[in-house]
Amino acid sequence: MAQVKDYSVEEKLASLIKLQKVDSKLDGLQILKGELPIEVSDLEDEIAGLNARQNRIEEEVNGIQQFIEEKKTIIKESGELVKKYEKQSDNVKNNREFEAINKEMEMQTLEVKLAEKHIKDATEDLATKGSQLELAKKAIAAKETNLKAKKSELEKIIGETDKEEKHYKKLEEAARAAVDERLLVSYDKIRNNYRNGLAVVPVERDSCGGCFNAVPPQKQSEVKQRKKIIVCENCGRILVDDDLESTVEVE
Repeated sequence: MAQVKDYSVEEKLASLIKLQKVDSKLDGLQILKGELPIEVSDLEDEIAGLNARQNRIEEEVNGIQQFIEEKKTIIKESGELVKKYEKQSDNVKNNREFEAINKEMEMQTLEVKLAEKHIKDATEDLATKGSQLELAKKAIAAKETNLKAKKSELEKIIGETDKEEKHYKKLEEAARAAVDERLLVSYDKIRNNYRNGLAVVPVERDSCGGCFNAVPPQKQSEVKQRKKIIVCENCGRILVDDDLESTVEVE
């Protein structure tokens, strides 16, 4: 049965330092990209939302146009009925028939007026929707132009840093594999707590290299001994002595 090597605290600390240095290199590459990845993603989401809005307005426009055509058909049919009733009125035999025809003509005339009112209102609504549609199209065009510029800028940075990033990603994978599993969990947790991503820092000028608070002499002595994992009492970062930190190099 293969034996698992029991690494010393110093070796564990050296592995953490290497991982931190590799991650800091990757962080530096991300800083070069700045907010561009987020901006590109946000613009893509905005454009998707605007496209959905444009589609919704176009559907509403089509619905209004169909409504107007239906009302025009009603006007045409009512007009034809009025003409028919006018001819019939010439041949009525009594007042009862005359009144019935007049009533039908009045109803059709009202239908025409109501349809004309509906068309007028719908036409105004159509003009409003047309303005909204035009604004949506202009907004999409502006956002797409901006997105194209942002993507071009991001692709340029990625092209310049891609080889370097792949190199450090490979080193990061190897460095993570070399770190004790429990320490790795703590490292990731601490690192995620700080925007600068520093979880492992040296003691410099009697202070924590992360929060710059003073480290008590006793703590400094324990850090230099490299016998156990020491964390900053103020920020919780893992402390290492400057000499050890300087011996770990990342190509």
